[in-house]
Amino acid sequence: MKLVVRDAPPRTVWTLEQAGIHPLLAQLYAARGVQDPQELDAALARLLAPATMLGTAAAARLLADAMAQDKKFCIVADYDCDGATACAVAVRGLRLLGARHVDYIVPDRVQDGYGLTPPISERVRP
Repeated sequence: MKLVVRDAPPRTVWTLEQAGIHPLLAQLYAARGVQDPQELDAALARLLAPATMLGTAAAARLLADAMAQDKKFCIVADYDCDGATACAVAVRGLRLLGARHVDYIVPDRVQDGYGLTPPISERVRP
């Protein structure tokens, strides 16, 4: 493994520190291109509007049509905390929206590999 040292612009580090960000985090954020403390604001109001993201309208139609046709859904989860949380949110959300057949799997990384692989797709295919 090769470590790559990234330059952190001193002025940016200072700006982040002045906003109350811990010096170590300010250094890390600045090295990764964060220039303004507002970029770190994770408030709901700062998220992109769904309509501005490519393909969301088509995805929403596909999902609504599948639910109207009483199709089966299978969420492919991941082992880590955000993967497990995303799976739980997806399962619960689909059920709250009216989907009746919602299942999930947590693939075996040794057997299935990492990510959505062809073997996993075959296992969840109806």
